[in-house]
Amino acid sequence: MASPVNPPRGMRDFLPVDKARRERVLAVIRSVFSAHGFDEIETPVMEDSSRLHAGLGGDNEKLAYGVLKRGLTAEDFATATDALDLTDLGLRFDLTVPLTRFYATHRAELPKVFRSIQIGSVWRAERPQQGRYRQFIQCDIDVVGEPSTLAELELITATLSTLEALGLIGCTIRINDRRILSGLLDSIFLPRDQHEAALITIDKLDKLGPNGVIAELRDRKFDEVAVTLLDVYLAGHIGEGMVNFSAEQLSTYLPVEVDRFVIDEIVALADGIEAAGFASSRLKFDPFLVRGMGYYTGTIFEIEHPDLPYSLGGGGRYDGMIGRFLGADVPAAGFSIGFERIVDLVRLRDDESAGGVALVYDSDVTSATLMRLKAELIASGRRVRLERAPRNLKPLLAQLTASGFTEIATVSIGAATVADLRMRKLAAG
Repeated sequence: MASPVNPPRGMRDFLPVDKARRERVLAVIRSVFSAHGFDEIETPVMEDSSRLHAGLGGDNEKLAYGVLKRGLTAEDFATATDALDLTDLGLRFDLTVPLTRFYATHRAELPKVFRSIQIGSVWRAERPQQGRYRQFIQCDIDVVGEPSTLAELELITATLSTLEALGLIGCTIRINDRRILSGLLDSIFLPRDQHEAALITIDKLDKLGPNGVIAELRDRKFDEVAVTLLDVYLAGHIGEGMVNFSAEQLSTYLPVEVDRFVIDEIVALADGIEAAGFASSRLKFDPFLVRGMGYYTGTIFEIEHPDLPYSLGGGGRYDGMIGRFLGADVPAAGFSIGFERIVDLVRLRDDESAGGVALVYDSDVTSATLMRLKAELIASGRRVRLERAPRNLKPLLAQLTASGFTEIATVSIGAATVADLRMRKLAAG
């Protein structure tokens, strides 16, 4: 027996019904993002290898797919000291690095404050497992050029509006600031040059728990005094995060090493969310939220669903990133919805397919008749599919229903116009 022909590991085919459902979810996301004033752009699926490995992508750089240079010789392979010596391009592993290059390229043609939408596939050499793929779609919005918290407010409100439009009502946004994390690590006397390394472990708090994080920090030989002080702080403050918080609460909750200005910015975000019509409880302050990307410089946030152990997306402020290409810093912040994680949670009405009709025709009906009937129905706004009448109609009806068709009409040789057809409803499900 022939072996099955499967797509590459970690990549997937989508049948028409699945593709249609994914496109409907994407249409909602695009529509809401656009309503909030964001404009969609498109960037190449590949970027220069040097850019993808410039230290902007964190651990994702290690998962990037490289593209070999053309015309390589055996000598090139023999003399290469690193695999990257053989590549000049690579598949994008996220949409943020391409956006920074895009902005640097087109800055003169863009508004002073640029609000972008990017939706497209990215590739990472992940170890395939449930919920992790090597090719997947990201849905990003970014605000470039706005230094104030207005950028974060626009990103968060657009994201909350999108989640509601998709029917994901119970989601909240966990929020923190990299400057708060720095203040926390300063308070336990951890040297600044060890902050990023320590945050890699603290980022595992949801997975390892407080005891596991402390054990790993000790295994990694961090200063015992600093680890002990962090253990004490975790014991007194770990929990589900703060909601409906105030500046006074945060000032008491956080070490004195945290800048009061940063606290005021966090509170301003909560006030702005409420002013936009969302309950302030939709924002939850979590002082241990890290997000692993080292390029974040300020606010960071993640989407939390009450029934799921993982986030549905996230983002933050990355003011120093675009400056790597321009030579001058440009304020920027972004939010990414985890499309592959939400698409299976969404249950949209099949409005796009409503009105779909299948014309099941006898073998003696002429092609001209079928095309005339199809054209008339399409002109009236219907979706139309032609199907030759089978011996057993039941499997065809099930397939049509699964594809979103709601009506069927049998076409015999006497049918001349749509008025001659007898339409009947297809049973849902």
